[in-house]
Amino acid sequence: MLHLGHILAALTDYQPTGNEPEVAPRTVTSFVVDSREAGPGSVFVAFNGERADGHAFVADAFARGAIAALVERSPGGDWPMIDTRPRTGKPTPTPSPWAGDWAAGPVLFQVDDTLRALQTVARAWRARLDTRVIGITGSVGKTSTKELIAAVLSRRYRTLKSSGNQNNEIGVPLTLLNLRPEHERAVIEMGMYAQGEIDLLCDLARPVVGVVTMIGPVHMERLGSMEAIVAAKRELVAALPPEGAAVLNYDDPRVMSMAEHTRARVFTYGLDAGADLWADAIDSMGLDGVRFALHYGDETLTVGVPLLGRHSVHTALRAAAVGLLEGLRWDEIIAGLNDNSAQLRLVVSHGPRGSVLIDDTYNSSPDSALAALNLLADLPGRRIAVLGDMLELGRAEKQAHRVVGRRAADVADLVIAVGPRARVIGAEALALGMPTDHVFLVDDAPAAVPVLEEVIQPGDVILIKGSLGMRMDRIVTALGRMN
Repeated sequence: MLHLGHILAALTDYQPTGNEPEVAPRTVTSFVVDSREAGPGSVFVAFNGERADGHAFVADAFARGAIAALVERSPGGDWPMIDTRPRTGKPTPTPSPWAGDWAAGPVLFQVDDTLRALQTVARAWRARLDTRVIGITGSVGKTSTKELIAAVLSRRYRTLKSSGNQNNEIGVPLTLLNLRPEHERAVIEMGMYAQGEIDLLCDLARPVVGVVTMIGPVHMERLGSMEAIVAAKRELVAALPPEGAAVLNYDDPRVMSMAEHTRARVFTYGLDAGADLWADAIDSMGLDGVRFALHYGDETLTVGVPLLGRHSVHTALRAAAVGLLEGLRWDEIIAGLNDNSAQLRLVVSHGPRGSVLIDDTYNSSPDSALAALNLLADLPGRRIAVLGDMLELGRAEKQAHRVVGRRAADVADLVIAVGPRARVIGAEALALGMPTDHVFLVDDAPAAVPVLEEVIQPGDVILIKGSLGMRMDRIVTALGRMN
């Protein structure tokens, strides 16, 4: 188990001997960056952020049961503190951590940089374990892919997965520090905002399988070009060992270009018979899921899964591919694909006046917005598309919103465009001939609610889709109150 001695071993040249007093190990249950999430056995990481200084919340974390904190300076109080900072010209300190009585109460580990220290501890802890790590990246579909792969692998292996969307330089270390010796597999989502970030995450997690979903213009605003986005995402496959496997989307040329940049085996999936694992005969069953024929070598299986939308076939293929690479039988893979708990992104619920709500407010990009609209097209009833701004698209912003507007005009009976960027969606729908009283332009999510209150009729199907920053979930909450 992870204990305080492992933290010292990562930050100094101290090594646990196995002969420490009974009290010494001090088992660590979790690492937290929010003192409100602290509990018995947790370690609090005090970040000095732009909005709040975590050092001010050390006492709160200890009051909730935390047994240690990583700090850059003393937060005050009488807690014992071990200075692990390296000193120029002097050897790294090797404190005797179990000397004195501090081992029975909370302790502070002073470090130069709490983020770097968190990553250092996570790297060292992961290196102690034999867990096989599956890394996932791409512009869209990372979280749903992570959930479904974990559902498949859990049919045979004790599997850890990233919590929520903990996919960055903080979230990945926190996930790795939840690894325990009993975990046989870990499924880690890896996001990025700049080149070098996935490389860092791979250095921490040491994945042996890397899955790439698809590449789109998300983060164009930060990276400047599609070429730069591809280069940043392919850091995952470049980091894989020769005995590993890169699981690549055969239908996306940008993803397939990564095959030249990995030492690992390349395993492809897609809707083309040229892929190692491919699907055809796709039949969307609306809210009942999707059915398709799955092909692998000489084998063909007809598969039905509770995932919503034709785009979810790619998600299923990714999970099946990892299952095959990790030695699972088809019955185990199919059972995992049918795990209802893996359906995260699209939540269907009852709306006001006998309507149906499709809550897809997790995030939005051109590809995911089009996928959601394609699902809407498969459903009976009057269709209302509530579409918010798509963010961080850079130079592709206007064109991306136009493309979504065109598809919305084809699919929806009513379009509600939410936000300044989404006005392009509404304008494009109007330009394609949608009646003016069927297109509504509003400034933000709260402003969309009274419009919906006015127009909703029995039997309507309402899609709510937008980037996280638009807080489109507020619309779902407000409509829920109308029931």
